[in-house]
Amino acid sequence: MTNELSNAAGASQQGPAASSFSAATSPRSTAGGDVLVLLLIDVAPAARLWGYGRFVAGTAPALAEPGARFVKQLGTGYEGGFGLRPSGTRQGLFVLFEDEAAADAFIGRSDLVQTYRRNARELCIVKARPYSARGSWDGQKVRVGSPAPVDGPVAALTRASIRPSQAHRFWPNAGPSQDSLEQAQGCRLAVGLGEAPFLRQATFSVWDSVAAMDAYARSGAHQRAIVASRDFFSESMFVRFVPLSIEGEWKGRRYG
Repeated sequence: MTNELSNAAGASQQGPAASSFSAATSPRSTAGGDVLVLLLIDVAPAARLWGYGRFVAGTAPALAEPGARFVKQLGTGYEGGFGLRPSGTRQGLFVLFEDEAAADAFIGRSDLVQTYRRNARELCIVKARPYSARGSWDGQKVRVGSPAPVDGPVAALTRASIRPSQAHRFWPNAGPSQDSLEQAQGCRLAVGLGEAPFLRQATFSVWDSVAAMDAYARSGAHQRAIVASRDFFSESMFVRFVPLSIEGEWKGRRYG
């Protein structure tokens, strides 16, 4: 998806080697605001029916978790990428919690997360706190409760509802920008996510630093995509996060 990365970020993962990424994991922050937990799963071959069932169940199981206030069950592009072809095995679960204690309880003790672990060929769990946000997702806004980081890694979410009348114009413009993401310096993890085919798209990415993320935002392909997409969206959201922890594996790269 083409996004206004200068306000948040979109990105792509580099190679499959193990990552030395270390997020800000301790001590637990006392800041307010939302805390994001993002589960990225590649469903094991024997669990395909369970994987399809996630979309039938929708957001209800995660919304029942203590402290969860906003949930999206998401598909991904093929191999976790950004194109129109969907993946048959890769998914995302996006959950905003009221505080970090609720997020930690979800990751560590939730039956739902344990079910994800049992049925995963790969599972990556990201916990992050927003430090800047604008826009909305289904009318919901992210509550910011963390100061901007002085240094260290950052994460970003961009999502948009594409106007149906503009979809045929949006997707041709998305390609060059997404191709440049694959080579973006300093990008550690990225995934293309979708709430509905073609029209409700998002990207989530993790970068070495704000400088690396902003350097991509100023790149030629991305700037051209921004100009081309100004009137494509009926709703959008751009959020930057401080990663608190990343654990697991995604597309062959290990984290944590």
